[in-house]
Amino acid sequence: MKPRSTYLAERLGSVALSPLGKFEAGSYETFTLTFTAGDYGTDESGSIKILMRLASDLGRPQFENPKESNYVTVETTADVNLVCRYDAYASTRPWTKTLHIIVSDGHLSPGDTVTIRFGDRRSGSPGWRLQTFCEEKFEFRTTIDAFSTHEWAVLPNSPTIEIVPGPVDSWKAVLPTMRRIDETFRLGLKAEDAMGNPTDQADHTLILVANAPIVGLPKTVTMNLGEKTLVIEDLSVTEPGNITIQVHDLDGTVLADSNPLRIEQEASLVAYWGDLHAQSNETVGTNTARQYFEFGRDCAFLDVCSHQANDFQIPQCFWDELNRITAELNDPGKFVTIPGYEWSGNPAVGGDRNVYFKRENRPIRRCSHVLVDDLSDVAFDAPTANELFASLIAAKEDVVCYAHCGGRPADIKFAHDGRIEHSVEVHSGHGSFEWILNDAFEMGYRVGVVCNSDGHRGRIGAYYPGASHFVTGGLACFFLPELTRDAVFASIRQRHHYGTTGARIFLHVTANFSSPATIFGDDPALGPATEQTANKAIMGDIVRFNHDNMELVVDVVGTAGLERVEIRNGLKVLETIRPYTIDDLGTRIRVIWQGAEHRGRRRHTSWDGNARFKGNKILRAQAVNFWNPYRNLDRCGEDGLAWQSFTPGSLAGFDAWLENATEGTLSLHTPHLECDIPVQDIGFEPKIYDCGGLDRKVTIQRMPDEAPSNELQLRRCIDLLKSGDNPLYVCVTQEDGHQAWSSPIYIFH
Repeated sequence: MKPRSTYLAERLGSVALSPLGKFEAGSYETFTLTFTAGDYGTDESGSIKILMRLASDLGRPQFENPKESNYVTVETTADVNLVCRYDAYASTRPWTKTLHIIVSDGHLSPGDTVTIRFGDRRSGSPGWRLQTFCEEKFEFRTTIDAFSTHEWAVLPNSPTIEIVPGPVDSWKAVLPTMRRIDETFRLGLKAEDAMGNPTDQADHTLILVANAPIVGLPKTVTMNLGEKTLVIEDLSVTEPGNITIQVHDLDGTVLADSNPLRIEQEASLVAYWGDLHAQSNETVGTNTARQYFEFGRDCAFLDVCSHQANDFQIPQCFWDELNRITAELNDPGKFVTIPGYEWSGNPAVGGDRNVYFKRENRPIRRCSHVLVDDLSDVAFDAPTANELFASLIAAKEDVVCYAHCGGRPADIKFAHDGRIEHSVEVHSGHGSFEWILNDAFEMGYRVGVVCNSDGHRGRIGAYYPGASHFVTGGLACFFLPELTRDAVFASIRQRHHYGTTGARIFLHVTANFSSPATIFGDDPALGPATEQTANKAIMGDIVRFNHDNMELVVDVVGTAGLERVEIRNGLKVLETIRPYTIDDLGTRIRVIWQGAEHRGRRRHTSWDGNARFKGNKILRAQAVNFWNPYRNLDRCGEDGLAWQSFTPGSLAGFDAWLENATEGTLSLHTPHLECDIPVQDIGFEPKIYDCGGLDRKVTIQRMPDEAPSNELQLRRCIDLLKSGDNPLYVCVTQEDGHQAWSSPIYIFH
């Protein structure tokens, strides 16, 4: 978006920054920014605003404590007072983070300077914490209201720095999730810094150890300085099974375990991973749209990718550019791009929806033009979600939509059209939202489940929340006969997909029928649909079966030990299965908190608290889903823990391994629950405490000392309801906190 005022900007002042250059993401630095008043000076009550982007998770500037981090000082050569304040939402998006300096008791004359020291270390501050993610041009956008009119002009050549990755902290090994015998695939390797950024500072020779023979897999590979990723192509396996690869250092240290790869003898559909929802810096994200897609392809190893800019911030020129990029980078069989945008209507008129077109250069139907100056296409606006659906259908667009809960939660009870809105997004970087799927069940809709990142930090497909009230981004797994746009759209329309909180979990759910059932090609409740008879259905299918029961088959291979798998029929949990028995329990106590305050913005709920195991001793403890690197689980003596934690609908908590399995009392203190429980009363069946809010609760249980199995295969006879739908699906929860949700199989009589 262009600046609101450009009036004589080059004569209103100048700005300089020191030092310039490259700085490590998440590091503590000191910067001196100097504003020099221009030809007109600055009137009393005029002001300077230093703007940073909404997506940034940089340290919040403070003016009170010179020994603490993020301390900012402001000085001037003029005989005036300066009133300073900081507000994260004080200017127009995406430049919302605002350091506001107001001239008081006088004015600035031409040549007077105002010096701002971010992270002033002169009195002991460690500095200003930079954002945790990389950005090629992090801008200190400097604006001036020289005439006290409350019109701020952006000064030319606002200074920029480059934020770059730090040293290697961890490694990732990424395989596909499902392939056929002798079908070629790739292994993606990358090193990440402590903030989750792919880093080019690795200089390692790596040993690759597979659990079964892999044709073409070298014993060692080398990643050199300057390389962020390493891809090994043309691998294959000749026998069915579950394949994993361990990455070792030369001294034998295990650096990474890959996700599991299922090799099938024969399969009509195989699994491909996508993240279809995030933004770049042309709207509210980070780095350019081209860098965004290249990151998804080259650093996140995605198969499918889309860009979802807020529609009210997309001028036609950027819409044209997005379509050029998706057309250029779409590479069937290797990397599929999908053109689209986020319809970003207010909750009162339907809330956020993702819109995906099968082909480029389709008209964009915005909820509004609030940040788009060109009104030549305003007639195409769709102010409500119902109008969006109606206009897309009337125009006979080849399009699909998702319902999304971002800043603006989708209200599918207000607006939904199953002819184009086939899925709901139950997890993104904003949190987890099972309630939106439950809304669909209550309304009788037949929708699939997807997860995406909705990331704004330039890491599509590999989103970490950094120092924010977000969580790790999700992924969607599509079952496809081949990697093409046509196949992806068919998968979405038939709900042949599942979603995860970011882990590449293998999940396969099928229904077996004792006699032929009718499988519909589309929802027959919405109009004529093709039919076929079969004895088996997969996730997402809509099935008519006139018998009392059927068999559900669940096949899970996780990326960590499985805590539980829940079989659900719509709103009801039919069974909870754990891959261990009561005899496997050890001294490990698991405490998990979850939920949100409400559905809308600032939904995160605080769980800052502490626990003591009175009369016992903690041998070791480990956090679960503490994604924010600045919120920690800390030891407090031999028997205590303290933490800073939040959940925006997702889950978090801790494991504590005790000296004795039956002695003492757990004394738990959180803002939403305080309780004392004898340790001997904590067993196989979880204790669940309702804490109000939006599905806010605490769960306490005993776990095996070692990680449970990461595999679970089961068959269950399911009694079917005779009226209405039976939306049968599973929710998988790993012990590391990652989850997966299958799209339901909808069975009716």
